[in-house]
Amino acid sequence: MSLSAKEIAGGLTYEEYRLFPEDGRRHELIGGEHFVTPPPTTVHQRFVRNLFFLLHDFVTAHNLGEVFFAPLDVVLSPRDVVQPDILFIGKARMHRLARENVQGAPDLVVEVVAESSRQLDRKLKRALYEKHDVLEYWVADPELRILEVFRRDEAGRLAKVAEFEDAGTLTTPLLPGLEIDLAALW
Repeated sequence: MSLSAKEIAGGLTYEEYRLFPEDGRRHELIGGEHFVTPPPTTVHQRFVRNLFFLLHDFVTAHNLGEVFFAPLDVVLSPRDVVQPDILFIGKARMHRLARENVQGAPDLVVEVVAESSRQLDRKLKRALYEKHDVLEYWVADPELRILEVFRRDEAGRLAKVAEFEDAGTLTTPLLPGLEIDLAALW
């Protein structure tokens, strides 16, 4: 099997990505490779909505930065472009917000997995976010009612610091004073 010129050159770039059609599916680039996921389910959307409103209200009330939800391009490099379900950018990183996208790593990224994206979100994206200086990464699975929290450790890795099943109180040092009752999100 021979490689195409694009594969030899390192895959797709953000400029090429921007030419993809608006088809209701999530398109992302990781290492220049194109990933497509189907539209989210109502269970997925309900969880994203509930968590977004909690985070948004807290961040706004405490003037801590901004919270966004997909679709919004996060350009980590010319060949790494993702659309996290939810992201938080604190005041120290606000310079990364551009009109069209986020240029660089957010402080917090939340991915809500679906059957089709479990492996992508748990393995590939976690490694990508670790490489690109995301401070905290939450992986939520509303179908299984599990939420995993990965936080940057002293070695610079995103290490798992908590896993919640069904219930529990989620907190983060990124948002001091925030307490999320997970049972209410599912």
